[in-house]
Amino acid sequence: MKVVPDTSVVIDGRVSDRVESGDFADATISVPEAVVAELEAQANDGHDSGWDGLEELQRLAGHADDGEIDLEYVGERPDAIERGHASEGEIDALIRDLAADLDATFVTSDIVQSEVAEAKGLAVEYISPETEEVGTLSVEEYFDDQTMSVHLKTEVAPKAKRGAIGDMHYETIAEDALAESEMKELAQEITNAAKESHEGFIELSEPGMTIVQFRDYRIAIAQPPFSDGVEITAVRPIVQTDLDDYEFADELRDRMKERQRGILISGSPGAGKSTFAQAVAHFLVDSDYSVKTMEKPRDLQVGPEITQYTELGGEMAMTADSLLMVRPDYTIYDEVRKTDDFEVFADMRLAGVGMIGVVHATRAIDALQRLVGRVELGMIPQVVDTVVYIEAGEVHTVYDVATEVKVPHGLMEEDLARPVIVIKDFETGEPAYEIYTFNRQVVTVPLNDEDDGDEAGVDRIARQEIEREIRSIARGHVDVELKSQNSAVVYVEDDDISTVIGKGGGRIQDVENRLGIDIDVRTHDEKPPGAGSGSGGAGGQSGGGDASGGQPGQIVQPEITSQHVIVPVEGHAGETVEVQADEEYLFTATVSRGGEVQVSRGSAIAEELERAIDRRRQITVVPS
Repeated sequence: MKVVPDTSVVIDGRVSDRVESGDFADATISVPEAVVAELEAQANDGHDSGWDGLEELQRLAGHADDGEIDLEYVGERPDAIERGHASEGEIDALIRDLAADLDATFVTSDIVQSEVAEAKGLAVEYISPETEEVGTLSVEEYFDDQTMSVHLKTEVAPKAKRGAIGDMHYETIAEDALAESEMKELAQEITNAAKESHEGFIELSEPGMTIVQFRDYRIAIAQPPFSDGVEITAVRPIVQTDLDDYEFADELRDRMKERQRGILISGSPGAGKSTFAQAVAHFLVDSDYSVKTMEKPRDLQVGPEITQYTELGGEMAMTADSLLMVRPDYTIYDEVRKTDDFEVFADMRLAGVGMIGVVHATRAIDALQRLVGRVELGMIPQVVDTVVYIEAGEVHTVYDVATEVKVPHGLMEEDLARPVIVIKDFETGEPAYEIYTFNRQVVTVPLNDEDDGDEAGVDRIARQEIEREIRSIARGHVDVELKSQNSAVVYVEDDDISTVIGKGGGRIQDVENRLGIDIDVRTHDEKPPGAGSGSGGAGGQSGGGDASGGQPGQIVQPEITSQHVIVPVEGHAGETVEVQADEEYLFTATVSRGGEVQVSRGSAIAEELERAIDRRRQITVVPS
């Protein structure tokens, strides 16, 4: 009997099974070189399938040494062009042609290969892939009723996160560290179980990282070179909840049943976001809504009536396109993190699908702010109308999001009316935040701001914007005093008066029009004692005093232009220096030949430096 196996049946290990069962006794097993090439490529790419196939070839070699079969390698290795077209069936065609030339039985576990081979008139033996019942995995023995996750790593004692939601503790659960051989055995057991059992599947398989979903467990296996040692992290949900277990349950139920919504479920890691999302999913299904999920990896524990989708072709955007054809009432998106995720979430919501997104955030407002810059500002309330913040497994805060055309809180002039996103406390109905465009910048203003004493958030923002506008014109020191919600006095150096006002008052009028605030320009000599709360521009003034706690440095006055924040530095051209604010490190930079450090406005460093200037902190340059 002559047998030609293809790649699928070699990977499955089914050829040696047939030899051991006697079905292929005394057979000549002709392994195509094309099969060896495929297995070698898969193993080099770090895929377990390649290693499994190579182990099967070694088993067949052992049977040949024992005289049970004749083993030979036939055909030519595929060239680069044929390997490049492997997905189009070029390699499969080579293997079938060899079986025809040798007048051998073609053995495969690939149903498409089987059908094509039969159509070509070959003798075919199709061996369907088997699934096996898998018992308890070794890693499961580390879990108890209060264990959320188990963390195993080579040469490290096993650890686990245990406790109640919101009160988890990372603790050592065994004294003896695991050897590398033990870790590899555990990893192999997990991947084998995912392949053999209908209760599991491999979610992700990349060189160095494999993610397995097995029953209720999501297991990540990291290996060198991706990690510095073999590491296994197994996670499972420890509680199943119902929407009735949460505060505002009735109101949230009514809200979701009223019409399709855009909801963000936010909270810090381990706070119980996914558990709440699962409770919402079960409620929606029980309320006769069609519900799907979008996850990578698939992690939510939901019933079989909810289909869980992952990336299609490596992109969630393609998954979204497919879901729009399925037309679910609600889709749960777990987790929304990157810009692409927010864009897909917004596209589906604007297409009329109810969307529930799970987002990492340390405050409820932070979840909404992550949409700013990723979704057009005016569209945010149409994308997200409800924010639910979870803390310690409970609903801590719920916000209602809507747009109103109004004068922002704290401003007075009617001509300052604009679209404002109003975030209201769901329980009290009182506004908590406003988001709107102020001087071409999007600002989020807390309406119960107590951080700066009597100065409201909008006042602080207005003062800072006035300072920035005037400092981009003036070269000397600038102070700003807010007289009311729609007027201010700006104090500048004598030499800057004409520059700031401009010919016929045109320049300051432009600033007033942009900011919507009346501005009176005066010199510092006219400033009453105690008036003004701004910060300096730059005059190149520096000192060699004892800045930053006894360390030699220069006290400088940065200049803010329309494009840069310029820090003057004397005597250190080409050297590396530290820029500090009130002795606190801000950043390190190299001084230019012209004796200055330039930071582009809009960058994170520039924003931090400008905040320090706004707060009148002493800016010091210290040689590093």
